This record gives sequence, structure tokens and C-alpha cells, in this order.
Amino acid sequence: MIGEYEDKPQPLLEHLIELRRRLIWSLGAFFVAFLVSFYFAKQIFNYLVYPYKWAVQWAGLDLSKSELIYTAPQEFFFTQVKVAMFTAMVVAFPVIASQIYKFVAPGLYKNERAAFLPFLIASPVLFLMGAALVYFFFTPMVMWFFLAMQQAPEKGQVAISLMPKVSEYLSLIMTLVFSFGLVFQLPVVTSLLARVGLVSAQALAEKRKYAIVIAFVVAAVLTPPDPMSQIGLALPTILLYEISIYTARLIERGRDKEALARAAADAE
Repeated sequence: MIGEYEDKPQPLLEHLIELRRRLIWSLGAFFVAFLVSFYFAKQIFNYLVYPYKWAVQWAGLDLSKSELIYTAPQEFFFTQVKVAMFTAMVVAFPVIASQIYKFVAPGLYKNERAAFLPFLIASPVLFLMGAALVYFFFTPMVMWFFLAMQQAPEKGQVAISLMPKVSEYLSLIMTLVFSFGLVFQLPVVTSLLARVGLVSAQALAEKRKYAIVIAFVVAAVLTPPDPMSQIGLALPTILLYEISIYTARLIERGRDKEALARAAADAE
């Protein structure tokens, strides 16, 4: 619990011992999650393939003739390793986040812990929201865009077919998940900066035009080189920036109310 931590000085050696303990718990949680995930890696990958199946159906293609391939003997094995690592990071994140919190909590005041905890909860929730958006909408949309570029063998033309590799498909969906997950942390980051007074709602609003340009630049860097995924990431980023301005205003109003209440209490 939050109130159980005490703010008392500790020598450097005790801090290092505490850090080692938290790292052991975090790595242990990741290792256990990795072993379990690797056992079910093929089933997990089959779930990750659902967006591709939806895209095939959207394109009006025969699902029974669509396939993913691998061209090197070890490729699918290492793909399963990546799937297991990806899943283990997601599964072990609550444990890792709690260990980080337990390490930094003794150095925070009680009100700082109470303020920090909601952001610790909001961060994974927003990440999962971004991942869900990728899984259920953007990945099928991107794959539909690529599938639509295929060429049928008609009028003497050579057939051009998309045959995705398992490793490249996994890299695509992981890139999109991490990109959207990180972008969805924007309200958390800006809210923390607003709470400590490093940014203000007015400053964020004044820099809106620069934020829009940066959103498209970041989308171009983080996503595959196709306009669908780049626009698909840039637009939510701009929306999240507007939400960040709103949350910064709420934080500033709350801070002003607290200041007025303290001033009234001091006057009495």
C-alpha cells in the first residue's frame, strides 16, 4: 500500500541492494512469462494473424489460398522467440511497473505517491488501447491496402501476388503496436509535466501547429512507409495532443483551487 512506505534516508549500499532485488523480481517475472509464452508461441502467433485474415476477407480474396511463408529453416523458430518475448513484456509489465514503483516510492512524499499512482495505472491502460486500435483496425486496414496492390494474370499480364513472410508480418504488427502504444502515452507524459509545472495548457495550445508537423514526422519514422499507417498514427497523435491540453487545464484548475484553499486557511 502507498501509506506503508517511509521516507527515511538510506546509505548507497542499501539502495543498490534494493535495486538488485527489484531487478531480480522484474527479470524473474519476464523469464517465467517468456517460458510460458514460448510454449504457446504458435497459438499466440495464430491470434496475431487474425488481422491479416480480416484484410483478406475485406479484399474479397479466397482465404483458403492465402498464406504466410518463411524462406529460411530457422525463420519461424526465431519468429516464435520474438512472439514469446513480445508477449512476456506485456504480461510481465504489471510486475515490472510495480517493482519500479516500490523502488522510487520511499523517496516520494505521501501526496506525491498519491499523485503518481494514477499515472502508473493509466499508462498500461492507454498502451492497451493503442494496441487494440492497431489489432482491430489499423493492421487489417494496412494489410488490405497492400493486398489491393496485387495483379491478376489477365490480358497477358504476369500475376503479382502478396506472400508475406512470418517474420516480416510479425515485425509490422509489433512496430505498429509499439508505435501506437508509445503515442498513447502522450497524455500521461504531458500531464506529469503539467503537474510539476514544466509545461502549461497555454504553452501546449500555442505550439499546436508545431505539434501537428511533428506528429506527421514521427509517424513517418515509426510506421512502415505507406500513407495509410502514417496518417493512421498521425491523426490519433493530434487527437491525443488535444486531450493533453485539456488534462493540463484540469490540473492547473485543481492547482489553483488548492492554492486558494491554502490561502483561505492561512488567512483564518
